[in-house]
Amino acid sequence: MKTEAAFWDTSALVPLCVRENASRFARQQLRRYTPVVWWGTRVEIHSAISRLLRAKQITQSESQGARSRLQALEASWKEILPTDDVCDVAEQLLSKHVLLAADGLQLAAALEWCRQRPAKRTFLCADERLSVAAAAAGFAVIQFPHAQP
Repeated sequence: MKTEAAFWDTSALVPLCVRENASRFARQQLRRYTPVVWWGTRVEIHSAISRLLRAKQITQSESQGARSRLQALEASWKEILPTDDVCDVAEQLLSKHVLLAADGLQLAAALEWCRQRPAKRTFLCADERLSVAAAAAGFAVIQFPHAQP
């Protein structure tokens, strides 16, 4: 079965690496949508794994497993690289929406991916503010359940 490409926010990918409440839902979406991500996704997922390990919400062994799953995911996703256009669009988005800088860059990368035509394009996300901004931009947003390891 061929999958459709969709933009995945980091918050939607973390449950594929670390077992949590949203993991089953994330795996279902992965069977349906091939991930398109922004260039900082790998670093953000490493940050999430490290934060969970420091907080003792996952073990060292679980951390190693999560990093292995991340490596496998990286082999299958399409990455949108940083460009001046992505930065310009991110700045405009940050003026319109209450977003963190990284979220503005993610949404700008998603818009770059679809050539500024988000209609009929899917955006997967577990972050409420980013979901609202992506919907306002015209994406069909699949909101993930709130994640807890």
